[in-house]
Amino acid sequence: MGKIRRGGFVFITWIGDHSPYHVHVYEDGRLVVKWDLENDIAMKGEATRRILRLIKELRDEGRI
Repeated sequence: MGKIRRGGFVFITWIGDHSPYHVHVYEDGRLVVKWDLENDIAMKGEATRRILRLIKELRDEGRI
């Protein structure tokens, strides 16, 4: 499991989780979006521009 706090959000990935590779994004303990990293679409919830920017930063850094 990878857990990263950034910008008031918690980004969580689980090794061995089901496909496609995705990240769960939480704010104040509530799931905001489950984001498909392979296809760049929301699997559940909605991603704001801010969340998408943070996901891009984390990907560019090789953290997710």
